[in-house]
Amino acid sequence: MGDVTGFLKHRRETPARREVPVRLRDWREVYEPFPIVKIRTQASRCMDCGIPFCNNGCPLGNLIPDWNDLVYRDHWREAIDRLHATNNFPEFTGRLCPAPCEAACVLGINQDPVTIKQVEVEIIERAWSEGWVQPLPAGEKTGRRVAVVGSGPAGLAAAQQLTRAGHEVVVFERADRPGGLLRYGIPEFKMEKRFLDRRLAQMEAEGTEFRCNVNVGVDLTVEQLRADFDAIVLAGGATTWRDLPIPGRELDGIHQAMEYLPLANRVQQGDLDEPPITAAGKRVVIIGGGDTGADCLGTAHRQGAAVVHQFEIMPRPPDQRDPSTPWPTWPLMFRTSSAHEEGGERVFSVNTLEFLGDEQGRVRALRAVEVESRVVDGRQTFEPVEGTEFELPCELVLLAMGFVGPERAGLLDELGVELDGRGNVARDDGWSTSVDGVFVCGDMGRGQSLIVWAIAEGRSCAAAVDRYLTGDTLLPAPIEPTSAPLR
Repeated sequence: MGDVTGFLKHRRETPARREVPVRLRDWREVYEPFPIVKIRTQASRCMDCGIPFCNNGCPLGNLIPDWNDLVYRDHWREAIDRLHATNNFPEFTGRLCPAPCEAACVLGINQDPVTIKQVEVEIIERAWSEGWVQPLPAGEKTGRRVAVVGSGPAGLAAAQQLTRAGHEVVVFERADRPGGLLRYGIPEFKMEKRFLDRRLAQMEAEGTEFRCNVNVGVDLTVEQLRADFDAIVLAGGATTWRDLPIPGRELDGIHQAMEYLPLANRVQQGDLDEPPITAAGKRVVIIGGGDTGADCLGTAHRQGAAVVHQFEIMPRPPDQRDPSTPWPTWPLMFRTSSAHEEGGERVFSVNTLEFLGDEQGRVRALRAVEVESRVVDGRQTFEPVEGTEFELPCELVLLAMGFVGPERAGLLDELGVELDGRGNVARDDGWSTSVDGVFVCGDMGRGQSLIVWAIAEGRSCAAAVDRYLTGDTLLPAPIEPTSAPLR
């Protein structure tokens, strides 16, 4: 490393967030610019550790010590080459990944870890500004055609790799624009869509074709798809949301997060003047304490909610890494996102029992109870605490409780692919489904997961498809499938 004592001389520092009253007036990203001199200082904190556990912590196997050293030495062009060697879209992961690499950082054993994620995003933004990110079309065409169903991060990664390998790639997306959850799930204040659009433009210049407003299995039959393409990659994600079937669920004003968030994004895209579902002036309850719940929270703040409560059935995590998740595993600990800084009340260890409506059939309140978490026969259960029931007024309820797997009707049913025990598309150790020539990657085969896993799976799946079509491949494959094997 360029400065082997950097971690002794410098503390961890990250960009400041814009003041809350200022950022709530717009939808731009929340962070202030970070001076180059500071990012080089942060890169110098990367130690000369014998085994860089950050590489293992990152599903992509990012060459983190390499590009930290190059940034410290002011060799930015070489840094982006190292970064792009393992990651197609560092501008996405640098903004949206929770950074398991930092959780595995050796320095993090007894100090604050290296600011890996921030160095990553600074490298790619420097590369874009300098014009170093250019289309990389294939030198030769193979004459083989591949259909990629789904344009989220897994589908985009697979498509870009396969296009660069010389195949003719068509990405099918049922929405009106490509990007999947990057487009319509992630709020603008977490990632402005201009970053997505410029990468899509690069992919189109390389030869990838995007066909939007096409729901495969509905608008386009599986028979047509199989007749037109030599291989199919399923990358449609885990889009079946978890519901809350309790009394009053049918009342107006109760919506899934993925009914609510896309409308807010469409306003920012210029499609709508006002969202049909809005938190403006309302008392809002968000059920679900994860990232999607935080996205709903930040969106509700910007829409002018009167008050927001965010419910989580799990107990409040500890402020420091819990002993049950020792280094270098992902730590169980209390986290505060930018949305949580902006207001609202987080309520832990609470379960919603019933939604209460008014005479017009709209939700007016919910009834909930405090719970204690227990493990019974190896399974976590939640027992109500006697005498703790309460009623909370609300006019908007957002369900952000995660996803239970891919949608089966249409595409999956028509293909006849086998599912694993969790309802995801089953795959063998070559990313292949039970149907010849059909492969799967990302959340559709893995279940709901992180963006970095989606990109890693897309890259590895692309290598498997390339080998299937040509008998060999030079494409990298950072990971192996983790779902249940095919029978």
